[in-house]
Amino acid sequence: MVYYFKARPEVGDFTMFMGMDKHENEELIKYGLPEDVWFHVDKMSSAHVYLRLNKGQTIDDISEGLLEDCAQLVKANSIQGNKVNNVDIVYSPWYNLKKTPSMDVGQVGFHNSKMVRTVRVEKRVNEIVNRLNKTKVEKKPDLKAEREAVNAAERAEKKQLLREKKRREELEKLEKEKQADLRSYKGLMISEKMTSNKQIASTNKSLQELEDDFM
Repeated sequence: MVYYFKARPEVGDFTMFMGMDKHENEELIKYGLPEDVWFHVDKMSSAHVYLRLNKGQTIDDISEGLLEDCAQLVKANSIQGNKVNNVDIVYSPWYNLKKTPSMDVGQVGFHNSKMVRTVRVEKRVNEIVNRLNKTKVEKKPDLKAEREAVNAAERAEKKQLLREKKRREELEKLEKEKQADLRSYKGLMISEKMTSNKQIASTNKSLQELEDDFM
């Protein structure tokens, strides 16, 4: 089971989600998307909360209000973290999560520690947590199928872009050939014109010589 939550409307249409237990967390780790950002209470047990950004957005695009919603949701879903103040929440892009065979179920590390950020939550804000819980929806998604569908769409998009690129290149090639033909044609016309002028001059000279002979 996966739980979905909607962020405050003023920050945009964003969804946060988390697994019901560590087994769902494993699935979320395995089948995440590049737009997903992972959140967890630092050095404490807590839910693995994910924020799905819009395509093309990065962790730098998370607004202050959206970050606060995510941090409060993580804190509220930590047995220990929910009871104390001044809790640190760590977050990082999904693709930076590192999973090795020796790790326990639900446990993760990082490929690059420099890509991990921290935000301090001084205290639980019930107004925020209650608002988020009112948007809570339980689903049992096929995460693998969702990921495969996204991959298929991305492959189709890449193929379309390649086709468009090839088409542009063909049009550019045809245009260059057309321009080359035009330049060649203009050169030919100039050459023919020069030859014609010489012929006229030669004819005029011959007529003048005949007239001189006659005289």
